[in-house]
Amino acid sequence: MIPIEETHIAAITHTIQLAIAPVFLLTAVGTLINALISRLARSVDRRRQVEEILPAYEGETREKLEAELAMLARRIQIVMRAIVLAVVSALVVCLLIGTAFAAAFVSIDLSRPVALLFIMAMVALTGSLLFFLHEVFLAAQSVHPRVWPQPTRVDRT
Repeated sequence: MIPIEETHIAAITHTIQLAIAPVFLLTAVGTLINALISRLARSVDRRRQVEEILPAYEGETREKLEAELAMLARRIQIVMRAIVLAVVSALVVCLLIGTAFAAAFVSIDLSRPVALLFIMAMVALTGSLLFFLHEVFLAAQSVHPRVWPQPTRVDRT
């Protein structure tokens, strides 16, 4: 007969093994959040720069700067949505890990809640990645010469 303590240790070991995959997912989501925050910071910094120089311009140049501000505001909004969904995904993964551990200690079948939490985490992560992709496309579009003419580069060789 196997002692009760060894079966509990085996159950806990198995639970830890099952929780490893969500922990890797949590690491990936954290990396995504870091990238999104970097993009947000760049957009906010550029918005501040444009707002600072805007009063000095009039006419067509001012209109272009105002259009850039509108594009930056849209990008900031999209990145914020991506960050919210990524954080929701991370929180749901944390709940998933906690539920998986709780399942090892209670006699209730928690496989459905764990599956539901995993699906919720994936839906939130997918939404975050779609917003991220949309923001990247907007950023690329905003520097295209037909959209915003860029100043000529100075050759420093």
